Amino acid sequence: MEVMNQQRPIVYVVSDSVGETAELVVKAAASQFGEKGMEIRRIPYVEDERTIDEVIDLAKEVKAMIAYTLVIPEKNNYLLEQAKAAGVETVDIIGPMLDKMESVSGLAPKYEPGMLYRLDEDYFRKVEAIEFAVKYDDGRDPGGIMRADIVLIGVSRTSKTPLSQYLAHKRLKVANVPLVPEVEPPEELFKISSKKCIGLSISPKKLNDIRTERLKALGLKAEANYAKLERIEEELKHSRKVMDDIGCTVIDVSSKAVEETANLISNMFQKG
Repeated sequence: MEVMNQQRPIVYVVSDSVGETAELVVKAAASQFGEKGMEIRRIPYVEDERTIDEVIDLAKEVKAMIAYTLVIPEKNNYLLEQAKAAGVETVDIIGPMLDKMESVSGLAPKYEPGMLYRLDEDYFRKVEAIEFAVKYDDGRDPGGIMRADIVLIGVSRTSKTPLSQYLAHKRLKVANVPLVPEVEPPEELFKISSKKCIGLSISPKKLNDIRTERLKALGLKAEANYAKLERIEEELKHSRKVMDDIGCTVIDVSSKAVEETANLISNMFQKG
């Protein structure tokens, strides 16, 4: 005679956001009862009492329990009261943690659903911006100019690369393009809005000092054309003409730290 398999206990995972975190917690607990121990059913974006009532009715009918992450106190309390009245077992996954953190820190929770998801989204946007800055560094691919939030232009050693990385951590996609008299600037520079292009200028003497130290660090002679004042002045004159042709904002970085310049630029391009 064939023996019928007993129905697996059901856990409804209820959340006012995506519910992924709550489901992972429930799965971790359920794994202690074997692969076939529990059936988990996630119900995300629960925003009203009617949905809560429906879930409680379902749970009561199949003798299931409810694990929930409802950060808004009114919803949380409503589910708890209705489930208790219906004889449905519940587990509040995030409530006790919020209460304890509030007690220890003295801070009040925001009670906003989906905060973790937003934090994750912010992280991935930052990573995407960093990868963008690396890919479109030093004019490697002019195609990035059209897709960038900001385009930095200037002669060599005006901190274009560190600025690009610093701004990437603020979730801004930055491409940077070196300006050299012997090389025509990419035509894309003249197709984008001048408002998203930032020119970096520097005094000839400061640039001479920076380039001289750079050559020494590389074990090269400081007398190389790269560090000569005549060459530097030629490059700066050319770069200024390109910036004037574009009509972009120009920032003098001669006496500014990278962080100072980056903050100045990021305030011009705030992202939400």
